[in-house]
Amino acid sequence: MDHSFWHDRWESGRIGFHEGRPNRLLVTHFPALKVPDGGRVFVPLCGKTLDIGWVLSRGHKVVGVELSDLAIRQLFEELGVDPAISDMGALKRYSATDIEIFVGDILALTPRMLGPVEAVYDRAALVALPEGMRAAYAAHLVDLTDAAPQLLVCFQYHQRLQNGPPFSIAPDEVHLHYSRDYEIRELARENLAGGLKGIPAWESVWLLSPRAAKRLQTRR
Repeated sequence: MDHSFWHDRWESGRIGFHEGRPNRLLVTHFPALKVPDGGRVFVPLCGKTLDIGWVLSRGHKVVGVELSDLAIRQLFEELGVDPAISDMGALKRYSATDIEIFVGDILALTPRMLGPVEAVYDRAALVALPEGMRAAYAAHLVDLTDAAPQLLVCFQYHQRLQNGPPFSIAPDEVHLHYSRDYEIRELARENLAGGLKGIPAWESVWLLSPRAAKRLQTRR
């Protein structure tokens, strides 16, 4: 899935993946991450999600990455914030009080650029990627965040009945990508009201807890 696919979705307004309210699984299960007051939460492939405003309202900081510049301009407009914008090589950085968003390919983001984070919230990244890209993304995410605790939201449905995105992510795949670095626990599984594009589906939320002390003592 190339970059033009997502740029076209944003430019044409075909963003059915954008929820009109904070995600209910985030609201219910965010406390499981035990983010300290003022802690930084990383939101990969964030779009203009209202989840960001929700996390900020809880007294935390947010750092995200998103491919679409249009999405991030809309995000800051909807937050009512005028960001500072700076070029960082292959990426662009939008920043304001308690929020930083990098615009560009997540694979161009480095741990040094990102800085330390206390948690990761992935509702729209893993499910947005086709199967052949997910292993590389997951490994990069672990490296980027030094295996920070993660709240991961996934869809499940019969993939043969519908092309993604969002793609169906089975429990075995969650364990395949993350069990080396995390203890993995499914916190909830719920039927998706109305299904996904008319197909029966359910949504799962996973808590990924680091297996040991963070592996990287000095960030690159």
